[in-house]
Amino acid sequence: MTPPECPGRDCALCPRLVEYRNTNRAAQPTWHNGAVGSFGDLSARFLFVGLAPGLKGANRTGRPFTGDYAGDLLYPSLKSVGLATGTYGADPADGFTLKDARITNAVRCVPPANKPLPAEFKACLPFLAAEIRAMPNLAGLFAIGRDAHQAVLTALSLRKSAFVFAHGAVHTLPGGLIMTDSYHCSRYNTNTGRLTEAMFHQALATLLDRTARKP
Repeated sequence: MTPPECPGRDCALCPRLVEYRNTNRAAQPTWHNGAVGSFGDLSARFLFVGLAPGLKGANRTGRPFTGDYAGDLLYPSLKSVGLATGTYGADPADGFTLKDARITNAVRCVPPANKPLPAEFKACLPFLAAEIRAMPNLAGLFAIGRDAHQAVLTALSLRKSAFVFAHGAVHTLPGGLIMTDSYHCSRYNTNTGRLTEAMFHQALATLLDRTARKP
């Protein structure tokens, strides 16, 4: 299932990202090198939102968080709490399947240096907003990093000052949606100790616990 609005592989909304895509296509013609679609069903109760595809991860493989260190932490973590089945093989053909979960990014095309510009966040916001609206069973959002947290709030037309990002923070959004924050599961954050596997698992467990206790 796809939301009513989603970027095509050759989305042309952001000139800088199109130029970067073309450069990558010339250098690595066998890679995906295009806007990366979401992974998982729209019927899921949980939406995991990241920043953007990694150059050698999702930009290469075409599946969010697949092929780089962030996926090595995210996907086994989802399996450990029953939100996935199979063995994660860092390949879209690995047979790994999400259960009641969906994964997307705030920006769908890989940005230079992993840093989208404000205009690029803005261009992709309608896709994130449409995706959230198209999930009839959505109960919880998991923001993977501050930028994802901010993008969700903007997509929902909510004031950022009312919902401050912090690792492990839980926010009850209008309409009853629960959002939990986590530091991004990047190699940099884990290597520096800013995020440990235990911290990531605890944030995930908090989301599941709070949505289970929703009235």
